[in-house]
Amino acid sequence: MQERQILDFERPIAELEKKISDMKDFASGNNLQLEEEVIALQNKVQEMRNEIFSNLTRWQKVQLARHPRRPHTFDYIEMIATDFIELHGDRYFSDDKAMVGGFAKIDNKPVLIVGQQKGRDTKQKLFRNFGMAHPEGYRKALSLFKLAEKFNKSIVVLIDTPGAYPGIGAEERGQAEAIARNLREMSILKVPVVIIIIGEGASGGALGIGVGDRVYMLEYSWYSVISPEGCSAILWRDAALAPKAAEALRLTSDDLLELGIVDKILYEPLGGAHNDPKSMAAIIKAEILETLTELEKIPIDILLQNRLKKFRQMGVFLE
Repeated sequence: MQERQILDFERPIAELEKKISDMKDFASGNNLQLEEEVIALQNKVQEMRNEIFSNLTRWQKVQLARHPRRPHTFDYIEMIATDFIELHGDRYFSDDKAMVGGFAKIDNKPVLIVGQQKGRDTKQKLFRNFGMAHPEGYRKALSLFKLAEKFNKSIVVLIDTPGAYPGIGAEERGQAEAIARNLREMSILKVPVVIIIIGEGASGGALGIGVGDRVYMLEYSWYSVISPEGCSAILWRDAALAPKAAEALRLTSDDLLELGIVDKILYEPLGGAHNDPKSMAAIIKAEILETLTELEKIPIDILLQNRLKKFRQMGVFLE
């Protein structure tokens, strides 16, 4: 079984939960009645969790988005969909394991689901390239988008990436061109597109599959032109100043809703999605079904006009 991994700010909660577990074991082994004491400690855990998670910094939210136990794309597909058939390859170079996708049913509604997959242990992370797609990953995604358009199936995209892969080979094979092409083609797809940022949403790696009619973020996900570490390394030549950069970047779901970049926040169970994946999956599933029901009623020409208008209105400028 995978050992539970704890973030620094979660440690006081974990220590108290360990104390409760030890108390239960002691009571059981010595035939003692300690229910009142246990209940009191459990209430204290709940109060502590409420206090900690209502006062998280932006950097702590970034850490939650990267939590080792946070559900990934395949986890959500397993929980919200049935009859998933994964499709492979970009028809040009290879099958990128960091980008996954295929057709499935959500409550008998046929959809295409595409997203990045990170991996859990070292072997999986290397196999999935830590969720960082090469150009063939973005071309694979575009091929699937076009297939969904051909068969008039709505598209669901789950974003979770620390960025597009920046290696020499990726650049030689046209990383920038592949992402740019996706931006153009996704803006004119003649089917509804729902985007959900489930973890990390870094730079063009996220935006390369991030153009849609609705863009949602999980409460403890982040979405930015650059990671906090990358920003601090460029501005102050010190990646250790990432917490400072996170505050400056305004990359949390609350920030981006206020800025008009995303349309809605999907609030997570107390403590984060990793504490109750099934509840989080149920929230995501309900939102997808409700949104697609709304979008599928809109005539395609109006849908495309609204999609273009949505992205053109982002940002503030002066003439």
